[in-house]
This record gives sequence, structure tokens and C-alpha cells, in this order.
Amino acid sequence: MTPRKRIRIGDLLVQNRIITHEQLMSALAEQKKSGRKLGRTLVDLNFISETDLLNFLSRQLQIPFIEISQYPRQDEVVNLLPESLARRFRVMLLESNEHDVLLAMADPTDLMGLDELTRILKKRIRQAVVRESDLLSVIDQSYRRTGEISDLAGQLDDELADNDFDFNTLITSDEVAEAPVVKLLQSIFEDAAQVNASDIHIEPDEKVLRIRQRIDGVLNEQILNEVKIAPALVVRLKLMSGLNISEKRLPQDGRFSIRVKGKSLDIRLSTLPVTHGESIVMRLLDHSQGLLNLNKLGIPEDLLNRFKSYIKNPHGLILVTGPTGSGKTTTLYAALTEVNKPDTKIITAEDPVEYSLPRINQSQVNEKIGLTFASVLRSALRQDPDVILVGEMRDTETAEIAIRASITGHLVFSTLHTNGAVETAMRLLDMGVEGYILASALQVIIAQRLVRRICEHCSTSDKEIEQTHRTWLENSFNCDSKTIQFKHGTGCHHCNQTGYSGRIGVYELLEMRHETLDALRRGDSSAFTLAAENTPGFVPFTECALEFVRQGITSLDEVIRITGSGT
Repeated sequence: MTPRKRIRIGDLLVQNRIITHEQLMSALAEQKKSGRKLGRTLVDLNFISETDLLNFLSRQLQIPFIEISQYPRQDEVVNLLPESLARRFRVMLLESNEHDVLLAMADPTDLMGLDELTRILKKRIRQAVVRESDLLSVIDQSYRRTGEISDLAGQLDDELADNDFDFNTLITSDEVAEAPVVKLLQSIFEDAAQVNASDIHIEPDEKVLRIRQRIDGVLNEQILNEVKIAPALVVRLKLMSGLNISEKRLPQDGRFSIRVKGKSLDIRLSTLPVTHGESIVMRLLDHSQGLLNLNKLGIPEDLLNRFKSYIKNPHGLILVTGPTGSGKTTTLYAALTEVNKPDTKIITAEDPVEYSLPRINQSQVNEKIGLTFASVLRSALRQDPDVILVGEMRDTETAEIAIRASITGHLVFSTLHTNGAVETAMRLLDMGVEGYILASALQVIIAQRLVRRICEHCSTSDKEIEQTHRTWLENSFNCDSKTIQFKHGTGCHHCNQTGYSGRIGVYELLEMRHETLDALRRGDSSAFTLAAENTPGFVPFTECALEFVRQGITSLDEVIRITGSGT
């Protein structure tokens, strides 16, 4: 094989007048301090863009510059190179035949890496240059842990096959880090982190063990035949959560923190006795992302400006509503962050406290010892607060205390599990709250849902939709469905074959006006509904979702899923 020639990238960039000699000297000095590669240093110093640098390398080395995020990949080819090597050398296998392979590289001038990979692959390497950020993202998508999870489950099952084997000894031994149960849990968490799962479900059945991940609000399932490993997983997770490992008859709740793939995850764990053992559900909270502010939630600008005007008020009741998993907590925390100032005292009553917020006094409800929402709220009012957050209005007592607090000079945020803004006020009346008191406090209700975004990499137009769906659109929204270009995702590596990637919120904002407040005082639900629907600026979230369909952001199936309509 012809020896590879080392390319002096800095000198070549200067010779081609892409950077100056002074910039090169400055980058070399910075490189000496940081130890990073020269190309990355030049990009970080803004002497050259990453795209311009890669195009330059492509011309100099006579190799293609490709957009790896759009390049078709095959799992069997990608997996010919172990993930550890792919991450170490910042590379990925894209093609392989009898004679050679196509290797995507973030740094095609890395001769030592090329020599090592040639020795390992035992084939001639054709190079392609790619953006490092895109490459790392694709590596996360491509190297899923499902195979590793199955292998480790098999290993653990083999160890547990011996009737005399005590898995409690294994779990608490000094060599715990090497135990198959720990490696298996590590793989499960790493796989969940790679696909941004919000929840992990571990469910023992009669003959199989189901591991399910909630990704973009929808569960994805992996089935393991090694059902005998379930108790070992439960015991280990209970130990990590500080729970009682001998108690298998009662539900337990706990939490722990781990660091996985550069992410700091706070895990909320819940156990439930079921027919074939104990079911475990874990909510994954990614603290490394930080809290979103209101401007980044995707709330339409007009609606956002109106909502902001209410959270700046000195008193009143603001409700955020929607079903479980609709993003209510994110919206509330973003609103609290907006009003969190040195001159504002904020107290929360939550179950549980999901994120720790600076300068805010957060109290976690514990009903087992009598620390209910109502009792925390009573005590909070004696702490001289300006703003109060009640995690959820679960009963009449809590609702009445929160409402009276908002009347007596406090700004109160809270949530209710209702289907929409219009139904929320009626729910409070049904709970026994007096209409005249509610009308004195309530200022605005924001209701929300989360819909999945169509994957931009496999988005395609629908040639035809079902007639029942077309009829529903035309009757419910008085629109000509033939003018809408419907889209859907066909499924690809980027979206794990689901056709969707990420979610976006759909919102409706109901402001209290004279007509709605008058109906509340009278407790007249029909009059309130009519007045609410005719309130200026009120747009149901279904129409907000339909606008996303028109823009090609989400699919009609998603709108039907969140509304339960369309048939």
C-alpha cells in the first residue's frame, strides 16, 4: 500500500489565503494550551467555518464531503466497527464490499487513526469527510443498545440458572461494577439516553420480560425471554433508590441520580406489585439540558405575549391544564423562571419536586406523614410569599386555599388534569368551589398537548387520506381538506423507524372576560362554554395543531391522536 502523506493543514490554508499567517500562529498557540486538533481550534476561534474547512480538505485530499445525516446506512455495515472505536477515532462505516470500505471521518488527516482502522478492518479504506457534530449525532442514533441488552440479559439468566445462586450477594458484592445486572442496567439507561426516552418500564410477564421506553410520548417495546432476571433488576434498582428490598407486597417510590453519556439524569422510580413480580417505572429527568424559558417552548407569539402579561400581575390565579405528559410542569417552571427575581418570594408545593430551582423555596408533598398540598399551602402563606405554585389541585380544600390566596394578594400558579381550557373552570365548580370565589380569582387558563414532529429526514407527502378523516376535517374546521398538503414520515435511522422525531406543544389560551366571569358566578356551565368559545383571541388547540399539519410539522394522525376525534 502506498504510504499516506501527512497534510500540513495550517500551511495549506495560509498558502491558499483562506487564513492569515497571524491567525495560524494564534491557532497554534491556542492548540498548544488546549491539546485539541488544529482544525477544530481554527473553527472554535472563528478563523474559518467548519463547512469551509471540510470543503477545503475534500478538495485537497480528493475525497467526498458528505452530509452523513442524509446518507443511507445499514446497521450490519455500521456495526462492523465497534462503537468504542467509532467514538475514539470519530468515524463511521458507511459501505463495505469484498475489497474496501467507505469510512466517514471527522478528521481525514488523522494518519494514526487510519493506520489502526486499516489493521482492524483488514480492507482498503475509502475516506469521506463529515461534520463532527453530525457524525456524533448519527453515532448516537445508530449504535442502539438493544443487542447488548439481550446479550447481558442472557448472561445474567445463565448466572441465575443455578438454584443455589444468591443474586443479593452479587448485587452487594465488592465487584458490583462487573456484575451482569449492573452492566444490563447501564445498557438500558444508555439506550434510553441515546433515544431521549422520558420513561423506562420494566414489566415481568409469565414467560417474558418487557422493557419499554416512552419516546416522544409513545411506548417502544423490547421483549426478553429471560424473565428470571426480573427480581435481580428490581433489587438492584431498589438499592439504588434507598428502598426496602424485602418489601414486595406494597408499592414503593424512590429516586436516584446517575450520569449517562454525558447527561446528568435524575431518576424517579415507582414499584407496583403485579401478578408475576414487581413492575417498575422510571421517569428520566435530564438536568444537563437546563430549564427552558417561555420563549423556547414553541408557544405562538401572540398567545405568548398575552400569557406573559398575566404572569407579571401581582395577584390572581393562573391555571395550566392538560393530561399527564402534556408538558404542564415544563410550562410552569418556565413561567416561574420568568418571574424569579431577587425581589420576589416564590414558594412551591410539588409532588414530587422535579427540578431544583435557584432562589425558589420548593416543598415536596408527603401524604403518608400528613404533608398534603393543603397543609403545605397553609404554611406557605405564613412565609410571606409573593408567588405560590401548587403542583396540582387534587381536592376542594387545596383548591379553595389556593383561590383565597390569589384573592388576598398572591399570584398563584396551579394545574388540573382536564381536556381543555373550557372544561377547567367547570371542573373546579364540580369539585365544590363556589362560583363567585372562583370568578374573583381566575385570570387565565392555558391548556396544552404535545404532538410529535414529522422526521425531517423521511418526511413525504400523503397522496390520499381516509374519507372519514377528510369529512371530520371539513365538518369540524370548515376547511377544504383538498387545499392541505398532508405529510407523514416513512421511518428512517434518524427517527428509529417511527417517522417522528421530537415533539412540539399545541396550546389554547382562555382569558377571563366579563361574560365568562358572569357565567362562573352563576355556575352556569352552558353559558360559560358559549362565552368562552366566543372570547376574542380564543383558538382551540385542535386548530393550532391543524395549523402545524398545514405547515408539514406534524401529521393528521397526530391531531386525531391527541383529540380522540376523526372517526
